[in-house]
Amino acid sequence: MELRLRASASPASASARGTVVPPTLRRRSSSLPIQRQLAGAAVSVSRRGPAAKSSRCSTLMAAAYRTGTADLVDFNWETLGFQLVPTDFMYIMRSSSDGVFTNGELVPYGPIELNPAAAVLNYGQGLVEGLRAHRKEDGSIVLFRPEENALRMRIGADRLCMPAPSVEQFLSGVKQTILANKRWVPPTGKGSLYIRPLLIGNGAILGVAPAPQYTFVVFVCPVGHYFKGGLSPISLLTEEEYHRAAPGGTGDIKTIGNYASVVSAQKRAKGKGHSDVLYLDPVHKKFVEEVSSCNIFMVKDNAIITPLLTGTILPGITRRSIIEIAGNLGFQVEERLIAIDELLDADEVFCTGTAVVLSPVGCVVYHGRRVEYGNGKVGAVSQQLYSALTAIQKGVAEDSMGWVVQLN
Repeated sequence: MELRLRASASPASASARGTVVPPTLRRRSSSLPIQRQLAGAAVSVSRRGPAAKSSRCSTLMAAAYRTGTADLVDFNWETLGFQLVPTDFMYIMRSSSDGVFTNGELVPYGPIELNPAAAVLNYGQGLVEGLRAHRKEDGSIVLFRPEENALRMRIGADRLCMPAPSVEQFLSGVKQTILANKRWVPPTGKGSLYIRPLLIGNGAILGVAPAPQYTFVVFVCPVGHYFKGGLSPISLLTEEEYHRAAPGGTGDIKTIGNYASVVSAQKRAKGKGHSDVLYLDPVHKKFVEEVSSCNIFMVKDNAIITPLLTGTILPGITRRSIIEIAGNLGFQVEERLIAIDELLDADEVFCTGTAVVLSPVGCVVYHGRRVEYGNGKVGAVSQQLYSALTAIQKGVAEDSMGWVVQLN
């Protein structure tokens, strides 16, 4: 089955069809500024055939690189939230029938056409990753611990019987996609570029079995804070009916199915005014596990405690980073079971994840009981850890851990 791509529709054509286009996007087509440069250089671009498409993409890429680090998209960065903003290019790499990935390429950002019998559509054979890139004051771009995402994808792929890109292939695809969309990396202090690598079973199959072919995709999107209000305390509703994962399942890998299962409970919690859902273990229904999209920590006295990874909790890269940072700052760090009653008696509670970074928890509701932390303010420990983490991520503090990758 051939994976075919087409350039995404322009905002103008979307409006003609009645599609609502965000105000910040109505004035742009994803490649218009580049096309203007090409027109000025009297370059003829063909839009027909695979070779022409590749040639067009290469020409647009060359023009994009010539814009320099100071060239940013005309965008209202002050309104940037955590929602999809289409960028210019994405990266595609396909596997052969023997599971070997080769010949990755940058193509214009746009829809992906799949066979209705694709394994990812019928049986959920797919993985998702997430990481961020930041723009430094000098205009250069830095990435935070991308090798860890590559390794985690390989672990998840092994669990789902999928071939996966090597660490080198993963990093190459991520770096190429960031540099191709460099003008979409927000200015320093205005947000970051969220990178979304996907590994999907795109091969057509009828019975439950591994797909015959796989595709690795990387796209990017400029983002602000995940939760509204930025670094403000969030509210969590403890889920008492559904569970995110079960022992022996796939709770410890980033398979796409893990996230579909939390939507119902999350929607119900948000309908009651909460930010997200806190899940308990499915066996005893009393031990804290994680939030829909992030890990959870509690602070008690001088100890920072997070649930032990027992196979139902995602081993978050931000989680691990906070554990190491906290240890270096002199905190006692514990990974162990945390009963919900113990969490309710904590001095501070916070969540960590690539999307949420570090978000303090202002209150937890359990069995109708509402427990508040910090009188609506960010706790001292949460603030200290957030500042230490983001300083490294943004390249403004010494990276003694060797976590930051500078893009040239």
